[in-house]
Amino acid sequence: MDAQAITGVILAGGLGRRMGGVDKGLQLLAGRPLVAHVAERLRPQVGLLMINANRSQAAYAAFGYPLLGDDIPDFAGPLAGLHAALGATSTPLVATAPCDSPYLPDDLVRRLHAGLVAAGSSLAIARAEGRIHPVFCLCRRELRDELEQYLLGGGRRVAEWCQEMGASMVDFDDQPAAFRNFNTLQDLIQHS
Repeated sequence: MDAQAITGVILAGGLGRRMGGVDKGLQLLAGRPLVAHVAERLRPQVGLLMINANRSQAAYAAFGYPLLGDDIPDFAGPLAGLHAALGATSTPLVATAPCDSPYLPDDLVRRLHAGLVAAGSSLAIARAEGRIHPVFCLCRRELRDELEQYLLGGGRRVAEWCQEMGASMVDFDDQPAAFRNFNTLQDLIQHS
């Protein structure tokens, strides 16, 4: 795998509804913003790292990574972040991870790439203990048009789009806790 051929994108473009409307990626875990934890783990796995954010631009810019906002309006969800990344990068592959999952696997991209190549697919997503985690994905850039059509047609469900695209599932049963995310401020308080 050539990491230089992969752009990593931290998905931080949501409204944080379950977290009371605060910007999730900027909330603190162990004294550091969630997005900093995710960047620390994802950056070594890719050639370029970007942050997809639709608000708090100055705060996210302070991390030193290129920012990109959604091209699809009205906070259309994680797929809109992937769509923006597929349009903004020149690399053939884009890897995504959500900003609220600070324990993502150190070998996430390598294993997703192996699964994508082995299956001959254009999209690979993580699965652990029978549960899929489709926002942890590796996607070929050429799927941008299909994704755009799905989004413009009102589609928002990540798992549904992944299924339509014939995504290969890559098992991470050896590290299911790596996909733990923080959806509420109470979650963060309990683990800080």
